[in-house]
Amino acid sequence: MTKPLDIAVIGGGIVGLATADALRRARPGLSLTVIEKEPEVAAHQTGRNSGVIHAGLYYAPGSLKARLCTEGAEQLFRYCAERGIPTTRTGKIVVAISRDQLAALAELERRGTANGVAMQRIGPGGIAEIEPHARGVEALHVPATGAVDFGDVARSLAADLSRAGHRIRTGFEVREARRAPDRTRLIGPPGDVTARVVVNCAGLHVDRVMRILGQEPDLKVLPFRGEYWGLSETAADLVRGHIYPVPDPRLPHLGVHFTRNVAGRVELGPNAVWAWGREAYGRLSARLPDALEALSYRGFRRLAQAHWRTAIEEQWRSLDRRSAVRKARAMLPELGVRDLETWRSGIRAQAVDVDGGLIHDFVIREATGVVNVLNAPSPAATACLPSESTSLSAPSGSSHRPEPGALTSQEPQSNR
Repeated sequence: MTKPLDIAVIGGGIVGLATADALRRARPGLSLTVIEKEPEVAAHQTGRNSGVIHAGLYYAPGSLKARLCTEGAEQLFRYCAERGIPTTRTGKIVVAISRDQLAALAELERRGTANGVAMQRIGPGGIAEIEPHARGVEALHVPATGAVDFGDVARSLAADLSRAGHRIRTGFEVREARRAPDRTRLIGPPGDVTARVVVNCAGLHVDRVMRILGQEPDLKVLPFRGEYWGLSETAADLVRGHIYPVPDPRLPHLGVHFTRNVAGRVELGPNAVWAWGREAYGRLSARLPDALEALSYRGFRRLAQAHWRTAIEEQWRSLDRRSAVRKARAMLPELGVRDLETWRSGIRAQAVDVDGGLIHDFVIREATGVVNVLNAPSPAATACLPSESTSLSAPSGSSHRPEPGALTSQEPQSNR
């Protein structure tokens, strides 16, 4: 019988690749393989986002997201500098467009201060100095916010793993798993991979893969499409860096915002539209089995009942460009309908519980020989590199059972 690998990581997004890279650096003697169902890495969430490197402003002080974001951002900048990956650090402003939003802005300032984020509260004059075409009653200026192409980061991590002698198996979709006391055999169309420990970082399909691996997930991934518009070359001069609204605290996304990406393109988005398929990127795209699975889930029905007004508004702005421009003009009054160009879209894997609750933080579920990254929301890409101060425990030799919490305390650092 062929000797099993120490670790197989399922998922070739930035979550899986950074996890694998952290493990190989912690234990150089490990044998590991990354399995990705697409022909290339970073094909889904990692390669379809705004590319913002967050500073840690939004997250509850003391939470895993807050700590990992603030620690991870600087490490990500350093990693990119070492690898020659282009980044920007233009900063952002979070704009209150009315006095009704000042209490929420103050709460963001409190959180950011507690998380160690450098920022400044500014008025209309300060807004005009940083973003001359933006308008608001007050704003927070966060200089540390930057941008990168996270697909470039993922491909660099994959190259690091390959140079270290580990394999990236693309075009391998896990369809079956055969468990034994000391190993798991993963089976797909190209063949099979056997490993002592499996780390499931399958993103949009993580709950399905968890079920394949023999555990019943207590959350379901629901897909939300985020659509981006590109600003024309003329309109792009209206934005220097990143302009964000004050977010709705009830929702997991930060609201439609302007971002200048690392290539210099200015984007507006993303919205949050229900997607009729986990990979349904087009407005008219759908996959019936995905849609029926979601509709049959009690959590989806309760979520829709609680947020139906927001869902209708988001869908309308998706269909009516004028509506999207009207909302964006609250921050950037000079924006016109002709300034927006159809650009691209991504899918957010949103974990939802059976009561319709949106899960905001990282969720890790462990079983013997298996670790499932069941929820990896933003800022997982910013926090993709593990802290140098964290002791990463990993299985070695004949060990096949992670100690309780051995991977859990570190794994979220490999999340976007």
